[in-house]
Amino acid sequence: MDGWIWPDHDYAWLAFFVLDGLGAAAAVATGRAFARSWSPQWQIAPAMIVLAAGVQWLHFALFQEDLLSLQYYMVTLVILLAAAFFGYQSMRARQMSTQYSWAFEKSGLNWRARGN
Repeated sequence: MDGWIWPDHDYAWLAFFVLDGLGAAAAVATGRAFARSWSPQWQIAPAMIVLAAGVQWLHFALFQEDLLSLQYYMVTLVILLAAAFFGYQSMRARQMSTQYSWAFEKSGLNWRARGN
């Protein structure tokens, strides 16, 4: 597992979990904000590309990891995209079931028509 998701050096797993965990929390908040403003889902991807670059820079600045590693950047990007889409979908389901409570009810991370 070492070397594929995080680099091989001391405290690399700690750097991965702390920084990518904080990045994922920021991604969830960003996804919720996009859903709250009724923005389309495709707008999440450019925001996460920038956020992943910021997380990658923190890996470089705090733990002397490789700044231009495409492999670790892509791992971070996938994690942040998944977290952002989770935040978006959970907020959108909540919005639809709250704002249109007469027509929809929440069903996990989605909504469904009432009475079905």
